[in-house]
Amino acid sequence: MKKNIPRDIAPYARSLASQFPVLSIQGPRQSGKTTLARTLFPDYGYVNLEHPDLRAEAETDGASFLRLHPAPLIIDEAQRVPSLISRIQVAVDERPGENGLYVLTGSHQPALRAGVGQSLAGRVGGLTLLPLSLSELAAAGIPSSREQRIVEGFMPRLFSERQSPFELYRNYAETYLEKDVSQLIHLRERRPFETFVKLLAGRVGQLFNATGIADETGVSAPTLRGWLSILEACHLVFVLPPYFRNFGKRFVKMPKVYFSEPGLASWQLGIRDATQAARDPVFGGLFENMVVLEALKTRLNAGRTPDLYFIRDQHGTEVDLVVEEGRALHLFEIKSSASFSADFTKNLDAVRRAIPGVSSATVVYGGNSVAGVRDIAFVPFRNLAAHMKQLGLA
Repeated sequence: MKKNIPRDIAPYARSLASQFPVLSIQGPRQSGKTTLARTLFPDYGYVNLEHPDLRAEAETDGASFLRLHPAPLIIDEAQRVPSLISRIQVAVDERPGENGLYVLTGSHQPALRAGVGQSLAGRVGGLTLLPLSLSELAAAGIPSSREQRIVEGFMPRLFSERQSPFELYRNYAETYLEKDVSQLIHLRERRPFETFVKLLAGRVGQLFNATGIADETGVSAPTLRGWLSILEACHLVFVLPPYFRNFGKRFVKMPKVYFSEPGLASWQLGIRDATQAARDPVFGGLFENMVVLEALKTRLNAGRTPDLYFIRDQHGTEVDLVVEEGRALHLFEIKSSASFSADFTKNLDAVRRAIPGVSSATVVYGGNSVAGVRDIAFVPFRNLAAHMKQLGLA
């Protein structure tokens, strides 16, 4: 029996649908976009433009297609027929004052965003749905250890269909990664690109240095930057920018890269079980990946813009995650250790002395106890979403 886990973003999705004629749901493949749309709007019609016959109908005569499939309507993978979006504009303009007419989903951000931006400006409310969060799993009564979630990941199908993580991510890499990417770039050889993705997985939590990776792949740095943009556009990775505004040259300006699905990063590295994960040299980076994505999901699910950064100076002093809310900065240091240590506060203290506007400082760690050192909170990674809500960040 399938188990569809309730999504924290649902209230925000309903709110947008009540305010706009069109709701756009973007996110990586298999993150639950279709399930969310059909659960929230069970009485809507449904079409999937991945289906060749339906896609051909929509491409050949968009006006007739919309007459055959009237609103209210869910259109999956809407970016597959960009011309249909302008037809939707005409349809919603013919029904002024009516909201929630169409729900569009898509896994390729630029194509859907471009069509929506050109034709549906002012008529669409958009959200991004990532795979399940620790908060959602906890609410569903699903326990999560550090190692388990890093290896198994957060894809809804792991829980609704009890798929094997190994089979899921192997299929994901072989099918969706290649499928989405191949629509955007024409690779003469697949191996350099596959090597690039594996190198990204091995460098989660580290600065993205295209020149250094170019030496290992034999591909130029500009090409690698283009590939990274494509992975980001397909919601396969999340690029965390540095926070350096008005701080001069003493802070680094290179970004960090994380996988939208930590389980996919682990699969790319050949990590297959919890014991192997705990012993892997990249475990700390994978744990950081999971925590950063939990913060991102928490912001997106609450309808907030991410406004996520990290801070690192030229001497290597770093705070892993910064949330900017208004003019206030909230600092988060991420430690995979299951044991509490007051030494974890060193970088937070150093950064607070160096920059103004810090409102809170938190250590997110792999343990189970909520604690504090002076005015710095120690929060178990499973409690991050609740802690962010207490700080007014979600």
